[in-house]
Amino acid sequence: MTIITVNNLVKHYPVKKNETVKAVDGVSFTIKAGHCFGLLGPNGAGKTTTIEILEGIIAASSGEVLYHGEPLNKVIASKIGIQFQHTALQDFLTVQETLDLFSSFYDHTITQQKLVELCDLQDFLGRNNRLLSGGQKQRLLLALALINDPDIVFLDEPTTGLDPQARRNFWQLIKNIKAQHKTIILTTHYMDEAEQLCDEIAVMDKGKLIEQGSPPQLLKKHFDEIFIYLPKAQVPASLISENNWQIIDLNSSEQQVEIKSKNVEQTLAYLMAEQVLLAGLHVKSANLDDLFLKLTGHSLRD
Repeated sequence: MTIITVNNLVKHYPVKKNETVKAVDGVSFTIKAGHCFGLLGPNGAGKTTTIEILEGIIAASSGEVLYHGEPLNKVIASKIGIQFQHTALQDFLTVQETLDLFSSFYDHTITQQKLVELCDLQDFLGRNNRLLSGGQKQRLLLALALINDPDIVFLDEPTTGLDPQARRNFWQLIKNIKAQHKTIILTTHYMDEAEQLCDEIAVMDKGKLIEQGSPPQLLKKHFDEIFIYLPKAQVPASLISENNWQIIDLNSSEQQVEIKSKNVEQTLAYLMAEQVLLAGLHVKSANLDDLFLKLTGHSLRD
């Protein structure tokens, strides 16, 4: 069932007298209830503006956003939770006091016991907000986004700045929330995060939506080859030139040859026949990083 429909969304911003820039340029997509939907794009792609229109923070220049077929209203807004990327917490309050404060803002809230369990807050309820680690603060902010028991949860780059372990712990929290039959709209700069969490992704670049679908669907659509990597020093320059293989810079002193192959066994047999050493060989399938690079010409985190 579709929960959000976005039709031909456009947003202009004035830059000079009688001159505007189009931050969002005719974007349309749908989001299914109970799904984790990822909106991906580099800075300046129009992703943040699109999300802010969906959240009701700013108005569109034209187009529409419908929730269950209706424009955003107070009833619908009360069923939305938002975790902003940057949120200042009140100093000198504990986590428990912060939960109590935010609970007082709403007529209907999730039970605090359930919220504490869902966001794994039990070990630091008595801790002052100023003393929270990055991961603990993000878990508290997630709890505040869920405190009104919303049907739709917006998460704006929730794991930015977290260490790898904290990021993976946070992924599990998001999966737990999705298991509560909530719809999640996620923005992220991490492709592995989108691949792990999202049922569907939409890729924006330069204000336009350039691709949408589930990660497996999009990878199957855009890639039918496997990537083989070898140190450049082991591959004769004549073979690289003859086959138009790409040279990839790993760092300032190390380069690899990237070989795209539809038949790995055949390619490896060819390399061995040409007496190419296979030490350091690396084989991988395409992932969302490769997809983004192919669609936009640059890495998402560039």
